[in-house]
Amino acid sequence: MKAVVCKAFGLPETLVIEEISPPFAKPDEVVINVFACGVNFPDLLIIQNKYQFKPDLPFSPGGEVSGVIEAVGEKVKHLKTGDRVVALCGWGGFAEQVVVKANRVFPMPAGMDFINGACTLYTYGTSYHALKDRAQLKSGETLLVLGAAGGVGLAAIELGKVMGATVIAAASSKEKLNTCKEKGADHLINYSEEDLRSRLKEITQEKGVDVIYDAVGGKLAEQALRSIAWKGRYLVVGFTTGEIPQFPANLPLLKGCSIMGVFWGSFAEREPQQSLQNLGELLSWMKSGKIKQHIHKVYSLDEAPQALADLMNRKVIGKAVVKVRTWTEDVPVPKVDSVKERKANQIIAKPLKIKLADIKKYIGQSLAVTEWFMMTQEIINEFAHATQDNQWIHVDVERAKAQMPGGKTIAHGYLTMSLAAKFFYELIEIEGATTAINYGLNKARFPVAVKSGSRIRMTGKIVNVEDMPNNGIKLFVECTIQIEGEEKPAYVGELLTALY
Repeated sequence: MKAVVCKAFGLPETLVIEEISPPFAKPDEVVINVFACGVNFPDLLIIQNKYQFKPDLPFSPGGEVSGVIEAVGEKVKHLKTGDRVVALCGWGGFAEQVVVKANRVFPMPAGMDFINGACTLYTYGTSYHALKDRAQLKSGETLLVLGAAGGVGLAAIELGKVMGATVIAAASSKEKLNTCKEKGADHLINYSEEDLRSRLKEITQEKGVDVIYDAVGGKLAEQALRSIAWKGRYLVVGFTTGEIPQFPANLPLLKGCSIMGVFWGSFAEREPQQSLQNLGELLSWMKSGKIKQHIHKVYSLDEAPQALADLMNRKVIGKAVVKVRTWTEDVPVPKVDSVKERKANQIIAKPLKIKLADIKKYIGQSLAVTEWFMMTQEIINEFAHATQDNQWIHVDVERAKAQMPGGKTIAHGYLTMSLAAKFFYELIEIEGATTAINYGLNKARFPVAVKSGSRIRMTGKIVNVEDMPNNGIKLFVECTIQIEGEEKPAYVGELLTALY
């Protein structure tokens, strides 16, 4: 297979393009046919042997990919051949195939293309972890983003606005700041022409900035820290200038502020459930259009070294992406090699469309599989409040960390069960029905509890259809709600729906 290879540590021009042997999946891994790969600053560091993770030579850079699963290890249960996925591989992505641990592979959201899929996790994952988990940014606070026109910088602007902050974008050119403004920045500072501290005093009326997001380092770092508000939070995200700042220790003392490191890769490894919950929230915002990646340029695989050089020379606004292979369909169809495999894969890929008059013909028909749904702590809390059922196993996060298996609260069984009605409308579309009322659930079983941070989805099957008064139809749908990574389901039951 074709790949960009680092044979000796150095700058992008030392990379070579050649044919290498394809990878093979171990029991807990998958092989992905790479369609696109994001270009990130860690890729520059890793080829110079300056990154925290140090692969053995030779290797291919590229840590964030989108593609289609080619092969699945025997212990992997939640993914299958043909799935459209995004993945955090660390390195190996600038190649036609890459092998990745299954727990670092995620189904690609419906409607997301391969280009956007390949450049979303690092930027938004890093920035959301920084603002949510580290700084605990609150609505009404001020957020300063240094290097605001980069991939993580633009993501931080968007997320800051979604989280209710007043965002100050600082960058080195008018062109870059125009992009920041398009992403929603409230104030702009061109630090190649303006004094950073003076402008921050003016904008904040000398109160200082509550949260500083610094992915660049260098000479601006100390100026920014001197402009921080009392009890402010300074986020150390990276050093794209190549210069690691040295802060005087008296500044945090005088300001009562915190200097916080942001290492998203390590966070995702050490706190996978929280990272997965963050990802679910991000994907929800992407689906709703609240956040959207800014693509600078799409490069070919042969142009991957140039993409890294452009990133190094700070020519990239937003995200650069390497298109590893061409494709004609947004959703490639997996090959099915036998009748046995066809029978085992009867779940179809989109909602089943049925005319109301013909519905009895579909008894025994399997339905679609829904998209993944993230069970967040916020949803659990809202359900507890609505039902006045505040048992600690659901809402007391700190106590759950100490006493519950896995350290997570669990969703109410009724909450899990109620989602069957939500999922129903992703499984089936009934033409000619003016009203559809989900009014009951039979034979409910809950084999496995749903922990906060879990992802669930539902499959279904039409098991019976009965006539009702006033020309109505009673539809019985057998439902199974699956938990990602679990062999046993979260819920098995029967949903009753009245159709008119």
